[in-house]
Amino acid sequence: MLGRRRRLALANLAAAFPELDPRERRRLGRRAFQHLGLVVVELAGVLGRPLAASLGRIRLEGLEHLEDVMKRHGRALGLSAHLGNWEMLSVAHRLTAYPLAVVVRPLDSPSLQLLAEQARRKTGVEVIAKRRALGPVLSALSAGKIVGILLDQNASRREGVFVPFFGRPASTSRALAVLALRTGTPIVPIFARRDPDGAHRVIVHAPLAWPSAADRGRAVVELTAACARAVERAIREAPEQWLWMHDRWRTRPRP
Repeated sequence: MLGRRRRLALANLAAAFPELDPRERRRLGRRAFQHLGLVVVELAGVLGRPLAASLGRIRLEGLEHLEDVMKRHGRALGLSAHLGNWEMLSVAHRLTAYPLAVVVRPLDSPSLQLLAEQARRKTGVEVIAKRRALGPVLSALSAGKIVGILLDQNASRREGVFVPFFGRPASTSRALAVLALRTGTPIVPIFARRDPDGAHRVIVHAPLAWPSAADRGRAVVELTAACARAVERAIREAPEQWLWMHDRWRTRPRP
C-alpha cells in the first residue's frame, strides 16, 4: 500500500547501515513501520484514558540536567526528534516542574493532525505553529518555559544548513541554533524511546557545548552540526523507532 515509502525507507537504511545484511535492513524497516502504527494507537490511548495512566508508563531519566539549566538560565531549548513516541514528550513534561511549549508544523494527514492536537491540549503544552514562530518562541522563553523543537526533518535550502547526518550531508534547520545564540539559551537534548515492556523512557541529556567559532554564521553551523550528532546518536540506540520512511536527504547540496 505504501510502496514509495517502503522503497525510501529501505534506501535510507542501506545508506545509513551499509554493514547490515539486506535481510536485516528489511526487518528493521518493517519494525519501523510497525512502530509508527503503534504511535497512532498510543495517541488514542492518551486521549481515551486518564492522564495519570499515561504518566504511569513513563520513565524519566537525567532530569538533573534540565533542572540545572533551568536553575542557571530560567529557560531551555529542548532538542528532540521523531523518535520513539515523540508525542509522549508532551505527557512527560507533567513529571517536571516546568511549563513546555512545542514548535510544530501541521501533519500531512488531517485525521492524525486532529488526534495529535487533542493529545497535546490534554497534556497542557503550548503549541506554536512553525510558520511565524519567532515571536511566540521568544515570548515562551521570556516566560521561563522549555521550548521543544524536533530537528530531524529535511529543511529547505533557504532555512537549512548542510551538516553530516549518518555520513551524508543533510539540510537541517538552523532555527534552533539561531535561537540559542540570539537568546543565550542552552540546548538540552531530550528523546523518547519505547522500552520492550511497552513503557516509554524519556531521556534528558546534558546541554550541548557552546560553539567555539567567533563568527556568527560559523557558530550556527557548528551548533546545528552538534544537534544533528545528538539526534543521530539517539537514533542509533533504537533505529527501529525512527521515521526512515521520511525523505530526510531530499534537499541536496549544489555541485
